[in-house]
Amino acid sequence: MAILNRRRTGHSAGIPANPGAVGLVQGALADMIMAADVAEKAAQVEVEEIRGICPQHITLIGIFGEIADVDTALKAVREFFSLEKGGENNAHRKS
Repeated sequence: MAILNRRRTGHSAGIPANPGAVGLVQGALADMIMAADVAEKAAQVEVEEIRGICPQHITLIGIFGEIADVDTALKAVREFFSLEKGGENNAHRKS
């Protein structure tokens, strides 16, 4: 968690230092804004951008919360992009 905590943008004061689970999703900025919205509406999670250097202009978000909530949020994000993109999923879950 120390590596992840150093990369967080620090805008979400509601995220505990050691959440039960962290889900990572990466994609284009516009897609990650939609993913964050879907995730926060689907479950009791907090979403924050994870800083990094990516020459391909890919953004990474962290979904923080309890295990079941993060799982629910990730499923909702995958379902949203599956429907939104007609089955083509541009948001990829990283384990």
